[in-house]
Amino acid sequence: MQALVALADGTTFAGESFGATGESIGEMVFNTSMTGYQEILTDPSYAGQIVSMTYPLIGNYGVNDDDDESDHPHVRGFIVRECSRIHSNWRSSQSLPAYLEGHGVMGIEGVDTRQLTRRVRIHGVMNAAISTVDLDPGSLVAKAQAWKGLEGVDLVKEVTCASAYEQAPDKPKHHVVAFDFGIKRNIVNKLVEAGCRVTVVPATTTADEAMALEPDGIFLSNGPGDPRPLNYAIETCKNLIGKRPIFGICLGHEILGLAFGAEIFHLKFGHRGANQPIVEHATNRILITSENHGWGIRGDSLPDFLKVTRNNLNDNCVEGLHHKELPIFSIQCHPEASPGPHDSFHLFDYFAELMDRT
Repeated sequence: MQALVALADGTTFAGESFGATGESIGEMVFNTSMTGYQEILTDPSYAGQIVSMTYPLIGNYGVNDDDDESDHPHVRGFIVRECSRIHSNWRSSQSLPAYLEGHGVMGIEGVDTRQLTRRVRIHGVMNAAISTVDLDPGSLVAKAQAWKGLEGVDLVKEVTCASAYEQAPDKPKHHVVAFDFGIKRNIVNKLVEAGCRVTVVPATTTADEAMALEPDGIFLSNGPGDPRPLNYAIETCKNLIGKRPIFGICLGHEILGLAFGAEIFHLKFGHRGANQPIVEHATNRILITSENHGWGIRGDSLPDFLKVTRNNLNDNCVEGLHHKELPIFSIQCHPEASPGPHDSFHLFDYFAELMDRT
């Protein structure tokens, strides 16, 4: 079935549908990962976004029952150059087209994803509309232009858990309360591997409610969109500072920065992929990392008691913070990978060490 992609700048791309049919509007972004499309589709951080993959062939190893990062896909659309109809892997349970169709997610192939990526790189992330029912370029462009976008929108309440749940190893050493702003399953897995009993709580949980669970540490998860509207999370974070060790990842890193009075800015096209290089200043090592964020902390707005521990080597974006006196730190990248390299796994053990010391 024919399909059309329309950007708010007036550019359109013709393609063919390989997932669900219909129409969808979202923020157009691109991801540079070569593999890991199932994890990308199910990462709650992509809520509200249409994802275009830069790697030209997607779907050749199918979809399995183990690699979902949440209960269902969160993307509003998925665009590739070519979708493989042949899927071959010993864990594969179904094809990518069948998976998308089953979850009601539109997939479009046959698009010049190189040109699409260049437009987003040059002009920045922008509103987009995709459709199999409205193939009129002018009409679909107008729909993309009329959409209000994601800036200033609280997407966390759409993806957070409805009630608390727990995951633990056989002999836990620490109890961590993890705020679910859109938490990925492998983050919980890595905390458990580090010896933590993890109680995942809804994003709107207050500081008093979190402390009533008697945690040894507080974890602030990844999540979608603009962190600035999340006043409830920022206030909770402020009220937890100094009470327990705190570890923040991605959106949690940004929420922590806002709680300390730092400023947030919108990146032109964000960091989305499994090949982002960051420098770890304490060791002078270059870590290749997995990232998915469109907002960042403005380095020159940080208070003196926060130290920048890592920077992105592509654009010098602040990638890590550490409080100079309190056991509080954060990271912009995704140390749990899924998909991506394992260079930052050590941060989960470091969090456990901070809890050991307090």
